[in-house]
Amino acid sequence: MSALLWALVALPLTVGTLLAVVGRPADRYAPGVAVGTALAAFGLAVAVAFEHPRVEAPLLEGLPAGLGVDGLSGLMVVTVTSVTAAVLLFSVADIGPGEARARFFGLMLLFAGAMLTTVTATTLPMLLMAWEVMGATSWALIGYWWHDPERGDAANTAFLTTRAADLGLYLAAGAALASGQADSLALDDLTAATGSWSALITAGVIAAAFGKSAQLPFSFWLSRAMQGPSPVSALLHSATMVVAGAYLLLRLEPLLAQSGWGAHVVAWTGAVTAVVLGLVAVAQSDLKQLLAASTCAQIGFMVLAAGAGAVTGGTLQLIAHAAAKSLAFLVAGAWLTVLGTKALPALRAAARRHRTAGITFSVAALTLAGIPPLSLWAAKDVLLAGALEDSTALYVVGLAGAVISAVYSIKALWFVWQPAPTPDTRGEPLPYAARLPLVALAVACFALTVTSFPPVRDAVARVLGGGAQPSPHAWEFALSGALAVAVSAVVWARGPQLLAVPGRIADVASQWLRLEAAARTLFIHPVMRLASVLAAFDDRFLDRAVEGTARGSVRLAQWTTARVERLVDGAVESSARDSVRLAQWTDGPVERLVDGAVEGVAEGARALGRWARRPQTGQLHQYLAQAVAAFTVLAVVLVLVR
Repeated sequence: MSALLWALVALPLTVGTLLAVVGRPADRYAPGVAVGTALAAFGLAVAVAFEHPRVEAPLLEGLPAGLGVDGLSGLMVVTVTSVTAAVLLFSVADIGPGEARARFFGLMLLFAGAMLTTVTATTLPMLLMAWEVMGATSWALIGYWWHDPERGDAANTAFLTTRAADLGLYLAAGAALASGQADSLALDDLTAATGSWSALITAGVIAAAFGKSAQLPFSFWLSRAMQGPSPVSALLHSATMVVAGAYLLLRLEPLLAQSGWGAHVVAWTGAVTAVVLGLVAVAQSDLKQLLAASTCAQIGFMVLAAGAGAVTGGTLQLIAHAAAKSLAFLVAGAWLTVLGTKALPALRAAARRHRTAGITFSVAALTLAGIPPLSLWAAKDVLLAGALEDSTALYVVGLAGAVISAVYSIKALWFVWQPAPTPDTRGEPLPYAARLPLVALAVACFALTVTSFPPVRDAVARVLGGGAQPSPHAWEFALSGALAVAVSAVVWARGPQLLAVPGRIADVASQWLRLEAAARTLFIHPVMRLASVLAAFDDRFLDRAVEGTARGSVRLAQWTTARVERLVDGAVESSARDSVRLAQWTDGPVERLVDGAVEGVAEGARALGRWARRPQTGQLHQYLAQAVAAFTVLAVVLVLVR
């Protein structure tokens, strides 16, 4: 089964890399290849979830890169792959042929592969590598339309914010090595560290998790992440990057409990985020911004569960939220594509125009609101039962966050079902590739409810191996359900007039409490100023160094030029003098020799001429005698030769 585990993480990473590298030539085939890869990964995830394989590969001496599947990571890989398959199937219709499809689908597979590696990592080195790849691909996906400067700035904001918090994981790894108790850097061994080292490990893990999961005070980056394509938002907000921090806290719940303070910090941060960001969601007039703020609030419940020791409830919340939130974002993306808007007032009658989208969005919104019998109603009560065991105040704050979730969910639902300003309420049907994942996710919102009730909940608790978990009483289910229904009814009846707040407060809330402005003032601007000062210092230092080097180089060049010129001139003059001497020496003997040779040849030619003229007397009898003599000699020669 170890081969299946390697294949689970390698398949999306490899195919995603190939699609992203090949680019435009693969645009035609990218959607089918990506969906097929996601479905194959889902099959592998189901297989490894039942077998629980573990593998290790050498990375550095004493620091293996480990992967493993247990109860928690088994549920996570199935959740990640199933949501990824649904989102990619929807993307086939949402991402047009002219939008660099190979790059988009390749990055989405890389993103999902990094998340799969994150949830199966058993050692900090492997976790850190996957954590970094996930952050880099999220930056590329948020800034997918990189020609737009606003989208590029949003991607940079999200990346830098999470990157700053990610330094906590490096702090945790360094503290684990320094402690000498967790020298293998296995996640299960982090609790072996003691004293201040344990505190540093805990603090680093908490900081990294809060940044990745957009908990206070890091929540603002999730607002900027809405600049990416809608499928990116659906995957990022539901089952991948944003839940990675909550997953890490659930995974390391024993470390939080051991610290003595970490569990309280985590639980209360999650509870406060659920309330505060829920109120931010209520103030939004943009559907995607409302859903983004609700993501922070809903993940706050998972973080609360990790701090309260309610691992089972937090896991059930994570799974149910993945189905509901991905569904809500996909429908919002479909409306944005068809209607060209995401403003709530402009989305009136959107649910009436596209009935499949409207009905499935209603399921998602009612699930987020905690309306019985949908899945988040029961899952939230399971984790709140753990909070009640820990602290009554924590339970009350968590229950308040649940009530607020009903307010912002029904607000969104109210707008999309209101009658249209014009009588025409019909629209073009969504493509089949877009409708199929919407219906599947809506069914999941209903079906996952059974996981929060015995005996399925008890089976999940045994799979997670977290020991006995607090079970909610019947009155807790009844109380949360009744509050959700009552609040939803009031909001629906009164409409947005009920939610009117003073302009200044509404402005601050709609701008996410101006957290980004505060971060820029307190952190980014001082860092930029320091960088400018250092840059100016470096410039002056480098300028002087370059000028000094240039002056020295000029002097060296001048000195070298003079020496070389003198050397070359001397060599040329010496060679010329020697050539002249050689020419003078050779001039006399050679001329005499040549003259004598010419004179000798001429004298020989004259002698031969004289010899040749002697037989030419002009007398016939002499010519006859010469011919007779010649023939006689020739006859003698012939006789001798024969």
